[in-house]
Amino acid sequence: MSENKRIAEELIKSVGGPENIESVTHCATRMRFIILDEEKVDKESVEEIDKVKGAFFNSGQYQVIFGTGTVNRIYEEIAKFDLKTSTKSEQSKEAGKKGNKLQRAIRTFGDVFVPIIPVLVATGLFMGLRGLIMQEEILALFGLTTDDISANFLLYTEILTDTAFIFLPALIAWSTFRVFGGTPIIGVVLGLMLVSPALPNAWGVAAGAEPLMFFGFIPVVGYQGAVLPAFIAGIIGAKLEKAIRKRVPETFDLIVTPFLTLLLMSIASLFIIGPIFHIVETYILDIALFVLGLPFGLAGILLGFFNQIIVITGVHHIFNMLEIQLLENLGNNPYNAIITSAVAAQGGAALAVGLKTKRKKLKALAMPSSLSAFLGITEPAIFGVNLRYGKPFLMGLIGGAAGGFLAAILKLAGSGMAITVIPGTLLYLDGQLLLYILVNLVAIAVAFVLTWMFGYSDKDTQKEHA
Repeated sequence: MSENKRIAEELIKSVGGPENIESVTHCATRMRFIILDEEKVDKESVEEIDKVKGAFFNSGQYQVIFGTGTVNRIYEEIAKFDLKTSTKSEQSKEAGKKGNKLQRAIRTFGDVFVPIIPVLVATGLFMGLRGLIMQEEILALFGLTTDDISANFLLYTEILTDTAFIFLPALIAWSTFRVFGGTPIIGVVLGLMLVSPALPNAWGVAAGAEPLMFFGFIPVVGYQGAVLPAFIAGIIGAKLEKAIRKRVPETFDLIVTPFLTLLLMSIASLFIIGPIFHIVETYILDIALFVLGLPFGLAGILLGFFNQIIVITGVHHIFNMLEIQLLENLGNNPYNAIITSAVAAQGGAALAVGLKTKRKKLKALAMPSSLSAFLGITEPAIFGVNLRYGKPFLMGLIGGAAGGFLAAILKLAGSGMAITVIPGTLLYLDGQLLLYILVNLVAIAVAFVLTWMFGYSDKDTQKEHA
């Protein structure tokens, strides 16, 4: 029997057997079970299984952390058993029935924005690369200056960096329709209507151009880069489509349903939803900028300390909208510069535990978990090591606050979002790379030293390992 097959069998047995599993799927790092009876789950046995780096109930799911790569191989073995497997989106819908209203709302918000993130990550990397190649020092290595760069090449770089944000409402409306049960292609078209070239460009209006005035008092503009108008329009549009479809005879459904949905939603989006929620979005951005602009590095201390606590609650995806708005309006992302220190610090704390402990299994768990954190994924370090022993997690929070303080003082800001620590270096190639490395090293060093000195001792955990 292969090791992965044995682990799969032990895991199924520890969560209560096949009869206690409603469905199973996985994401990049975790196996996700929907459990029928939580009391039948032997949590201690699960965490003792080889390669398991932590497990917890969250968002209506029992999530078992294996880490990238490993989780795929374990899932392949689990899929061979007589269990109901599902896609992540299908299981999210099932899990969405559990938890309180706030948890369900935030989980739904994440389901909408998570599929869009890879495109925005790529866009951020394009911005970073453009910033790198346009530096005079880099051009000088090839005997060039900025005057030698052709206008066509600059235009091409703008296509790479601007397209996702220009058509962002279409991406958001598509994803929202998909999550709320509408027809995604209708969502795409509705989103494209919000950025139609027939409308005054949002950036042009911001620079002083006049919006279109309907009925003498309703300003109508394009919503390039906007988030909330497309999100709200997507929710209402998906529900409207389903309501229309129920009332239209099947013979006419193909013609009538999309026609009425797009007609009614275009009117509502351009004349009601857009103007109102564009103002709401502006206020949200102003609040975010106020917090990020707090003096004496306070924003960095607060966000650097609390970021990973928010990650534990599972509501951190709600900040995706904030990062998108920062990139759209500022052209950079100071939030990313702060939270990368929070991520790095948890890796530093786990590294300290791994190097200090004499326990072979804990060492084998902590060392790769710290590497995972340095690659931007903190769940193995948090749930497998730091949070399990408590103090290392606290020391990681302090390290995150220290690094965040430095990032705020240095006014560090990335060119994109969603990647941090080592991969995040690609967002700081525009002359900020050394400062970015310094911020991460400070966060790691503070968390490591505090954990080594005060955060972990094998003696303190002797009972657990007895």
